[in-house]
Amino acid sequence: MSGAKPQELAQPILGVPAKSAIYLTVTVRAGSEQAVREGLADVPGLKRSVGFRVPETGLSCVTGIGSRFWDRAYADLPRPSGLHPFIALTGSVHTAVSTPGDVFFHLRASQPDMCFELARQLMLHFDGMVDVEDEVYGFRYFDERDLLGFVDGTENPEPPVDDITAALIADDPLYNGGSYLVAQKYLHNMSAWDALPVEEQERVIGRTKLSDIELPDDVKPSNSHVALNVIEDADGNELQIVRDNLPFGRVGQSEFGTYFISYAADPAVTEQMLTNMFIGNPPGNYDRILDFSTAVTGCLFFVPPIGLLDDPESYADLPAEPCKSTNSTHSSRTDGSLGIGSLKRSGQK
Repeated sequence: MSGAKPQELAQPILGVPAKSAIYLTVTVRAGSEQAVREGLADVPGLKRSVGFRVPETGLSCVTGIGSRFWDRAYADLPRPSGLHPFIALTGSVHTAVSTPGDVFFHLRASQPDMCFELARQLMLHFDGMVDVEDEVYGFRYFDERDLLGFVDGTENPEPPVDDITAALIADDPLYNGGSYLVAQKYLHNMSAWDALPVEEQERVIGRTKLSDIELPDDVKPSNSHVALNVIEDADGNELQIVRDNLPFGRVGQSEFGTYFISYAADPAVTEQMLTNMFIGNPPGNYDRILDFSTAVTGCLFFVPPIGLLDDPESYADLPAEPCKSTNSTHSSRTDGSLGIGSLKRSGQK
């Protein structure tokens, strides 16, 4: 493992956006911790068996481990420095909830049947050991748009270098190639959204709807989605995450939503974005998209290097050196924020 590049150690986090995905969140039953830990080593083999049938679909699976399960199943390994339970955020109007999740499977392919078959095989493999807490089937919608009609993921870092830097840990010899995954399921009030004129929708998002061009700073509201999701360090460098969102829905139940998923080398970047959205920057100036989109789940996972899933015992013998993280504390502040990161709005460099 020494000398290997982070991308050579990583699970298949990065790649071309898939047309189909399944987001599967499970909790591990008491007494099944060791069996699940051992069973996770078989996940790549299950993926290969299913993917071999139609290799051109690019089937992949990323596995994330939650804080509670890490403590129960990986106590012989140092806890990744950024791994902790998802911290709920209660703003003046909206709340980012924290929901159960021990293991997360992010399945992607160009065909939905491939994702479905792998999900089925995973549940057979872990039968009697886990309970499904949330199961979402995502699909690519027109030209990379969400169900609100706007292009999603425009500000993702550019491959092949920037996305690796944003998503993969590179300064921890033990966990190089790892990542932190934040997952949230948002449900949209489409009736209220569709009642807005397009010009007002654009002010909520901070981009034009048709051409996907960011609004000028003197036009873009400070509570627009774009304005509150620009995070910079103390030197004015923009901090990025890699998003892999997809729409989902059930028309019979009038359920329409976006599944938000981010990969980051430091979870503090994603957490600062969420703090800006729900608490506001300044507090009270929350993201107006939340008036139309409600977060109904919230989980944080550590995505280990692929070698740790295959053979965690080998990692227990390696010298540990804590990974650097800007998220040094998770104590609550009086304003409800996490108190992390450094922020300037776009145009304030």
